[in-house]
Amino acid sequence: MDLREIGEVIKFHRKMSGLSREGLAALAGVGKTVIFDVEKGKQTIRLTTLSRILQALNIEIRLESPLMQHYQEAKDAEGDRPGQPLGGRDTD
Repeated sequence: MDLREIGEVIKFHRKMSGLSREGLAALAGVGKTVIFDVEKGKQTIRLTTLSRILQALNIEIRLESPLMQHYQEAKDAEGDRPGQPLGGRDTD
């Protein structure tokens, strides 16, 4: 899903919630131009800002990949702190 599509989802949820851009901006604690830019798919937005907008609309982000099951298993085994990638070597 690209930023344009994320913007479309946000706009859809905003309208279905009966919110104006100004209303959503107030709920999310951002400026109304931020909402406009996000809905238009602007390519630069801080993750924290996007998170606040999504939270205001009760939209949840889920990360999916073929390795997520392994990540969750490592997280569970290490008490929420998976330390090493598969193979045991840190590649940072």
